[in-house]
Amino acid sequence: MLADQGELHYVFPARSVGTTESGHFLIVVTDAAISVLATRTLRSDRPVAVLASFPRHTRLGPIQPGPIIELGSMAFEFDEEYTAVVKAADAEVFAPETLPPDPLPDL
Repeated sequence: MLADQGELHYVFPARSVGTTESGHFLIVVTDAAISVLATRTLRSDRPVAVLASFPRHTRLGPIQPGPIIELGSMAFEFDEEYTAVVKAADAEVFAPETLPPDPLPDL
């Protein structure tokens, strides 16, 4: 589904908020893009289609209470445990000097 978008950097599950497009999604961050993948109704770990794509320089934050992020006209709620993933994805592009060194650079 993400054939030419480069190396996979971050993936986290999310649920749509406040739209008619209800359901579960995977937010995927690669070298080139941030993609929103729609998942199966009963298997939220199985993507079936790309709902939207944004350039990699799209900011995921700020994280709103919930926690919730907005991408384009869509809002997505995600579990608190993925807050660090969202912040790291933004820092990678907008503040790379704040990222810690990779503990396993050869993997």
